[in-house]
Amino acid sequence: MSASVPSGEAEIKKYDTYYVNVDPDQDDKATEIKLLSFKRPHMRAFHCSWMGFFTAFFIWFAIAPLLPEIKNTLGISKQQIWTSNICSVAGTVFMRFINGPMCDKYGARILMGVLLMLCSIPCACTGLVNSAASLATLRFFIGLGGSTFVCCQFWTSRMFTKEVAGTANALVGGWGNLGGGVTQIVMGTLLFPLFKLGMSPEKAWRTVCIVPAVVGFCLGFLIIQISDDAPKGNYKDMKKNGTMPEVSAAASFRSGAANINTWILFVQYACCFGVELTMNNAAASYFKSKFELTTESAAAIASIFGWMNLFARGVGGYVSDKANSKMGMRGRLIWQTGLLVVEGCLVFVFSNSNSLAVAIIIMVFFSSIVQSAEGSTYGIVPYVNPPVTGSIAGVVGAGGNLGAVGFGLGFRQLETKQAFYLMGGTIIASGVFTFFVNIKGHAGLISGQDSEEVIAAYKKTAGAAPAQTLQVPEPDVEAAKEIDKAGSEAGSAAEYNEFIGHLQK
Repeated sequence: MSASVPSGEAEIKKYDTYYVNVDPDQDDKATEIKLLSFKRPHMRAFHCSWMGFFTAFFIWFAIAPLLPEIKNTLGISKQQIWTSNICSVAGTVFMRFINGPMCDKYGARILMGVLLMLCSIPCACTGLVNSAASLATLRFFIGLGGSTFVCCQFWTSRMFTKEVAGTANALVGGWGNLGGGVTQIVMGTLLFPLFKLGMSPEKAWRTVCIVPAVVGFCLGFLIIQISDDAPKGNYKDMKKNGTMPEVSAAASFRSGAANINTWILFVQYACCFGVELTMNNAAASYFKSKFELTTESAAAIASIFGWMNLFARGVGGYVSDKANSKMGMRGRLIWQTGLLVVEGCLVFVFSNSNSLAVAIIIMVFFSSIVQSAEGSTYGIVPYVNPPVTGSIAGVVGAGGNLGAVGFGLGFRQLETKQAFYLMGGTIIASGVFTFFVNIKGHAGLISGQDSEEVIAAYKKTAGAAPAQTLQVPEPDVEAAKEIDKAGSEAGSAAEYNEFIGHLQK
């Protein structure tokens, strides 16, 4: 049944006033980011996006700094620990493929909240683990929460124009990924020692994960209640009011997956976010074994890798946007290629660092480049095929997890240094793929030209929304006169309403 629109309104919108500048030609998306604002809809979605993903990431890797203790309690091997690491990232691969088209159909808000609440349940059950198999199974289901990354990136792409989407996506993604660093410190250096004060180490690791589980469940419920799917409101209301068409999740996925650029970015994201996930799983154990540190000290040092998300991913997206404003898509691609090549080289340097101090310094630069490459990748994603951005974000995001699975298998089967060499070589090779990126209307790395519309957009000569208020269509004066005249002549309310309905058709 078609949705009816009240008389005199060309379009129903939830808000009469926005607190950021918007572009009405891009569905009232924001053209600026006001970090200190929590106003609905744009900045509320921005902050809910990164906070939701941050909490999911925290839950996802809450077990990582506790693995040395779990290994000792259960008497399991290094290979079994790496099997659980692989399961933790494999669980979210399938969900990321699903979440993309689901975001296109239902919006990111509900999916973000529901996934947070669901992944909190197995996190709270960590204390029930009693074998390598149960550890791997538990981490698989906790890992499903990692798919909230797709919601995170889709939500900001839905709220902000393509010209600032690189920065917006990078900031929320980076601050969300920061959960991987914070969980190392909070769980491994703060909560675990705190719990040990009143109980045995085994009982401490079996109970400490209840804390992030409770926080995650409560936040998931809150996000659903206090935020919006899009600038003009929630998808359910927009479809009911006729301001948004129904979207086929299957058609959305087919369109996104049929684009070769999607799969190039899939591979490149595997070589940056996949590296970060691998380091989140491996760093604490690596530092503890190689430099003979305590669990608490190794966790604190390992957290540095995640802490770089505080700025590095945002810098990657910001520079990508700036390169776009000067050179268009070619600028983004040059930045992307350079980051991947440098990242791969730093892996080789890090793996050959035998001094703890040198290893930490190299890790800081290594982590910064890794996360900048993540931000750069999602500065490109909104351009590939805008109507199905959710599906593309899902496929590319799944690449990150699949990369972590591949690198995890390398660490499971090979000596540590050989695994690092495999990782570094793969990353450098992925940078070459940028030469094959070919987005319609945009220049490639070495060939093609931007269209006139694209040049006008990135040089900001196409015009921008000047006002902070919502662009409500001006009333048609002539139509209003006809309606008034018809109303006076009709002689009945029924005829008057019939005339208005005819005009709306």
